[in-house]
Amino acid sequence: MLRLAAPLVLTELGWLTMAFVDTVMVGRLPDSATAIGAVSLGSTLFYTIGIFGSGTMLGMDTLVSQAYGAGRLDECHRTMWNSLYLACALSPVLMVSILAFLPFFSSFGLAPVLVDQTVPFLKALGWGTLPLALYFALRRYLQAMHIVKPVAFALISANLVNLLGNWVLIYGRWGMPAMGVEGSGWSTCIARFYMVAVLAIAVVYYDRKRNSGLWLASRRVDLERIRILLKLGLPAALQLLLEIGAFSMATFLIGKLGAVQLAGHQIALNVASFTYMVPLGICSAAAIRVGHAVGARDMQGAARAGWMALFFGAFFMSCSGLVLLLFSRTIARVYTPEQDVINVGAMLLLVAAVFQLFDGLQVVATGALRGAGSTGIAMVANLVGYWVIGLPLGAFLCFKLKLGALGMWYGLCLALVSIGIVLVGVWNSKIKSLLAPLSAGQQLKTASSK
Repeated sequence: MLRLAAPLVLTELGWLTMAFVDTVMVGRLPDSATAIGAVSLGSTLFYTIGIFGSGTMLGMDTLVSQAYGAGRLDECHRTMWNSLYLACALSPVLMVSILAFLPFFSSFGLAPVLVDQTVPFLKALGWGTLPLALYFALRRYLQAMHIVKPVAFALISANLVNLLGNWVLIYGRWGMPAMGVEGSGWSTCIARFYMVAVLAIAVVYYDRKRNSGLWLASRRVDLERIRILLKLGLPAALQLLLEIGAFSMATFLIGKLGAVQLAGHQIALNVASFTYMVPLGICSAAAIRVGHAVGARDMQGAARAGWMALFFGAFFMSCSGLVLLLFSRTIARVYTPEQDVINVGAMLLLVAAVFQLFDGLQVVATGALRGAGSTGIAMVANLVGYWVIGLPLGAFLCFKLKLGALGMWYGLCLALVSIGIVLVGVWNSKIKSLLAPLSAGQQLKTASSK
């Protein structure tokens, strides 16, 4: 589990490192609160829509890992080809959906100066939609076949590409115009094209190294396979959409409170997202290991893999919660020198410290369930937890009781606690149902021997 999870954790941390670099580098522009807020708004809207399309590829965790566990490499290859076709079909729809939101920005009551910087940043990010979807398809294929080093390398090296691109495009180096916040969006877009190229090379290399028959497998459009992929992937994508959408909605609502509250929220959200990436990597490892075991019909191995992943996730997030509790102000100072923003960010980090354990449990349990072929329960849990409980309560505390961003985070905290408890309970029930035939068979065998 650790050999598989460690590179995937590095991969997930690579995503947030990229966001961290973007936030810090635009935070050194004049009026850093507005610049950070623009990156926050643009990124949250893009990922809310873009990650939904990419999230449909999560069905590959089930299909490819179970096929690999059963020794059916041809099935793995066919799923990969059809996932690429699906990514190409979805990307234009996602790009249009992102651009359709731009005319409505002013209706959210956001400051005009904030909108002026957010719109060009978001347009630049939009051109990275196709490479992002293709990247997710290739990544899920590789890691489900236990090839994780190229996945980690792609993200780590892409951070260097993004860092250089930010330096050149934000501040106007090497003869380029100083594009400010917009330059950060173009830098991120370039980094995504780079990541797809790296993974495409890795797919070809490992096929030749293992002689796995990638080019011998059928490359025709298989509508039935795409249907199954969507049947598994759409609930997983909706679960991601509900989760990320909840934080996106919270971001837009907090944006009405002004740039200082929004910047503090962005700092706390960025830090909480950083810690979340570790159990998210463990989540992917859990999906793969459970899927391999189910494909090999080793249900006891599936149970061990899931519970071990939950242990690792709970242990790390407990430690991270303690760090946030003790060093909230120190962490906030890394992002900005403005004292008002530091005060808000540090206050919200204390709330984040409370929900760390439950955030880790819910995301790892989601991965274990996905490996076992169950993706719908996590979607329902996120729907109820965030949209029925968390956001309504947060909005009430934020605006009616005048608690500001802190009230919104109280609501999100309650949502995460609820979802974490429910999904661990669901995983426990799921694994009992998988082990039940084994127990029945053992009892029958014992009775017959007597």
